[in-house]
Amino acid sequence: MTKQHIEVITSVERRRHWSREEKERLVAAALEPGTVVSDVARSAGIHVSQLFRWRKELCQVSAPSVPPFIPIEVVAALPAPEPLEATPAPRPRKKTSIVTIELGRGRCIRVDSDVDTEALGRILDVVERR
Repeated sequence: MTKQHIEVITSVERRRHWSREEKERLVAAALEPGTVVSDVARSAGIHVSQLFRWRKELCQVSAPSVPPFIPIEVVAALPAPEPLEATPAPRPRKKTSIVTIELGRGRCIRVDSDVDTEALGRILDVVERR
């Protein structure tokens, strides 16, 4: 006569809820040099994909939801320039190009190659004084 092993399940298994601290601890353990991620997951009783999902969620850098604004100052209008004597009309370009000016700290200005250089100079002076 042989004995049979019988398992009686008396309750429904429920989902386990992990606190942020527990998730951070496990993700930090998985990020240590020489650590095998599947060993960390197995010791916690979770699937390795769950650990990778937590790592992705916890390591995300959130971008600012509103783009930063640069304050501007409105000044009195400059006097209108005097009309120039008959100057030849500029030749139309066949192809326009975009010029990108990097200002630092992640700021840049993009202008057409046909931009009024004097006006651009005034704009750049104001932006750099800030």
